[in-house]
Amino acid sequence: MGTRRYFGTDGIRGCVGTPPMTAEFVLHLGWAAGRVLAEAGETEVLIGKDTRLSGYLFESALEAGLASAGVNTWLVGPMPTPAVAHLTRTFRVGAGVVISASHNPFQDNGVKFFSSRGTKLADATEAAIEARLDEPMTTVSPRDLGRARRVEDASGRYIEFCKSTIPFGTDLRGLRLVVDSAHGADYAIAPRVFRELGADVVAIGSEPDGLNINAGCGATDTALLAETVVAEGADAGIALDGDGDRVIMVDHHGAVVDGDGLLLILAVARAEAEQLNGGVVGTQMSNLGLEKALANHGIPFARSAVGDRFVLELLHEQGWKLGGESSGHIVLLDRTTTGDGIVSALQILARMVDTGHSLAELASALERYPQVLINVPVSQRVEPADHAGVRQALQSVETALGDEGRVLLRPSGTEPLVRVMVEGPEHAEVRTHAETIASAVRGAFG
Repeated sequence: MGTRRYFGTDGIRGCVGTPPMTAEFVLHLGWAAGRVLAEAGETEVLIGKDTRLSGYLFESALEAGLASAGVNTWLVGPMPTPAVAHLTRTFRVGAGVVISASHNPFQDNGVKFFSSRGTKLADATEAAIEARLDEPMTTVSPRDLGRARRVEDASGRYIEFCKSTIPFGTDLRGLRLVVDSAHGADYAIAPRVFRELGADVVAIGSEPDGLNINAGCGATDTALLAETVVAEGADAGIALDGDGDRVIMVDHHGAVVDGDGLLLILAVARAEAEQLNGGVVGTQMSNLGLEKALANHGIPFARSAVGDRFVLELLHEQGWKLGGESSGHIVLLDRTTTGDGIVSALQILARMVDTGHSLAELASALERYPQVLINVPVSQRVEPADHAGVRQALQSVETALGDEGRVLLRPSGTEPLVRVMVEGPEHAEVRTHAETIASAVRGAFG
């Protein structure tokens, strides 16, 4: 992807009231996107949002911008990101827009777009929208202004879709689940999905007030979920993030099963059913234990750059269907077009029901390697491996680890940091190796 002024790997994001997340900019963005779409013959856009207080502000701004460009909007209100992707396809509209900052705190917000196929927006389309942002806003003739309408049955449509992604005969009766919606977009939807499939559901993180999204709950903070699962004697816990595209699970002991553990369970299940259709895509941060466990099952594994956008790109390149990140973005291209926390959790629960095994038993197949991550502050963006001293330290550690470890050295894409990650069989050794490389980076760039 080429250089962008506004679009990152997952749309546009920032602190509310600070450029680019101002009402003025989002109004202009709506117009710019509307002009690009209208010129391509698309005049219908679906807009969803999460539960942040600022969602009202940006929903109105986007609607006004699109209307001024002659584009109609379908407003679905609080709705998870994957639901917007699904509804964009089923309503046959030209694009979908989500107002959300995903797992970030309430003071942040963002805007991300989906194509008419429910996939990430093409780079060329993003570039065209950015080019339009350099132009002053104009307004179509009064008779050509866009209209807005509310979609009343959006939740029900998405709930039925989620339920359809597991075999019709799968029955969750007998399972007691704790579902943490992170006070986010899934707060009214996720508990219903699991209840309608028969599960006994304890809902937490389901009382949004506009300010508490992702606060001490959800996929980024599973302590409350783990505590509640144990206290309730539940079979499993499901933690979603603010916009519903991530999931982290907790077993009946309160132990966390992250994206790597979930990917392994799904990959083995699909391989046994001869439905894997290739291999699995992880990222540079996926645990080495996942790679080795997949190899033990004869399942190919490839690593993309960090970010679900890059996971999707590599899946399409390989022609594979299953990928994800440790953070809980799970992509099931045989079920959806983007990461979907509810759909991913349903596949895990279906596997539990099918095998009669607990989540703890299924997750035990992953022997996680100790991993140490050190963030080294630097004064400016650098390529650390270009420095001779850093390169020497890196090569020394890689030689010491051999095939039993892994090193990742990369500049942060968003902060003035160099990330040093080392994995290996022994935690103390891994820590020492990570400090060796971090020390070299500090000496070179600190």
